[in-house]
Amino acid sequence: MMAEVAQKVLTWEDYLKGEPKELERYEIVDGEVMEVGAPNGEHQLVSRNLFRSLDDFVTHRELGVVLYAPFDVVVRKEPLKTRQPDLFFLSKERGGTPENIRQLARLEATPDLVVEIFSPSEERERLGEKLDDYHRIGVPEVWLVRSEEKTVEVLVRMEEGWRWHGLFSDKDTIKSTVLSGLDFPVTKIFA
Repeated sequence: MMAEVAQKVLTWEDYLKGEPKELERYEIVDGEVMEVGAPNGEHQLVSRNLFRSLDDFVTHRELGVVLYAPFDVVVRKEPLKTRQPDLFFLSKERGGTPENIRQLARLEATPDLVVEIFSPSEERERLGEKLDDYHRIGVPEVWLVRSEEKTVEVLVRMEEGWRWHGLFSDKDTIKSTVLSGLDFPVTKIFA
């Protein structure tokens, strides 16, 4: 079934009629369905560690919710574009409550924080496209996690583009502009 969907350009209406399982590991770029590669074991462990740390911080402070892929974030409806960040934080102010999230098939609100975990084979062009999309929809902060280097790069949205907030490695503690008071060591992510 997915091969049929991948051969045509999807509109917003097509997307709304789609079977969620059909598009589970896909992003849609200008209506074209693009398969997202299956993550390897390292990616999964890093994602798990990040989720646990962020979710614990957010939940204890009742700040909102942390969710993980696959979950579509709508960039635009025409031509249709969605992204599936590895993780994202949505504050209560933007609708990030369990009650609201349970009702959603996709996120049409802007996440407060997006986390992308990159493999060495990830193309720089693809990273640039994702960052452009996150900037376009107003994401305030993006974390770029690189397992091979064991680093977390934090970017903060400015009107004219992304401002570099910091590159955090094994001896560092991640600092966030969105989650003030966040204090967990990078080593915990790559443990």
